[in-house]
Amino acid sequence: MSVRVNTLRNSLSLRLRELEVEERVWPGRDDGFASLHFDGKEFAHFHNWSEIDIRLGKDAIRREGLTHPVDSKVHPGRSKNSPWYEKRILSAADVDEVVRLVKVAILGLGDRK
Repeated sequence: MSVRVNTLRNSLSLRLRELEVEERVWPGRDDGFASLHFDGKEFAHFHNWSEIDIRLGKDAIRREGLTHPVDSKVHPGRSKNSPWYEKRILSAADVDEVVRLVKVAILGLGDRK
């Protein structure tokens, strides 16, 4: 893991805490995997130190014009109709975008049954 990636992840984690998002590192894992919870509900998880999977919902993904990465290593066969969106965190702009998308996801949590 590069220092730059670690810095970006740390920055993102701090900003998510400001939104009252709880990051839970899984026991026995040192690969960056952690689940993210808001108001007791899991809505996202880090695959590793530089990639996040956010449950936005199909409508939000469509409305935002997001597409699944074609070179995904974690979910290469993910359906276009999946409610999950995978995003790499490789720049400060990516951190900003993830924070924005997390806000979208949090707003959508109340709509889920």
